[in-house]
Amino acid sequence: MGKKVAIVLSGCGVYDGSEIHESSAVLVHLSREGAQGEFYAPDVEQMHVVDHVKGQPTQEKRNVLVESARIARGNIKDLAMLNVKELDALIMPGGFGVAKNLSTWATQGKNCTISKVVEETLKAFHAAKKPIGMCCISPVLAAKIFPGCELTVGQDRECEKWPYAKTAEAMKELGCKYVNKHVDEIHVDVKNKLVTTSAFMCNAPVHEVYDGIGKMIKEVLKLA
Repeated sequence: MGKKVAIVLSGCGVYDGSEIHESSAVLVHLSREGAQGEFYAPDVEQMHVVDHVKGQPTQEKRNVLVESARIARGNIKDLAMLNVKELDALIMPGGFGVAKNLSTWATQGKNCTISKVVEETLKAFHAAKKPIGMCCISPVLAAKIFPGCELTVGQDRECEKWPYAKTAEAMKELGCKYVNKHVDEIHVDVKNKLVTTSAFMCNAPVHEVYDGIGKMIKEVLKLA
């Protein structure tokens, strides 16, 4: 039997939910490795809804679980129902939903709070010594929850290629060991069983993002 891996989503769409290409890449690479992905998302209202054409918030209201179901093709469960004992690993794609719906990082940075069910889920996998793979902005959750852990979100010097590099400084201030990596590379924190890669924190061709996520998935499954 292939490994069973939880994929935790935060909505549907880069500006207010899960990054769709990252989520798809996770599923493709899990499938390629013979693993089974199971989708979960918290049953909560989104912080806000963003018009992805204009890049501006709207007055609309949407639910994180309902929107995440679009990516999961309807096959998704409330995160509160997740049972760590039935799963081998956890993967968290990025997208601003991580910083808006799973935590308050978007408005409070390193002083953010994390959704109770999300924090409990991460701590449960960590306590069970089961690997956690995180890409794009999602490693900030680990920086907040697991002091001293080793992480990457890419490079820590801001430039056109790395527009979100200041995130690395906030993570360092939380006490994590930050490691610079290129988009097609990963970092493995062996002690904490955390595998991270930058994904769309980098302005890179989509195939390079897919390659980095593929390496993350392979390492997570190796650790599982």
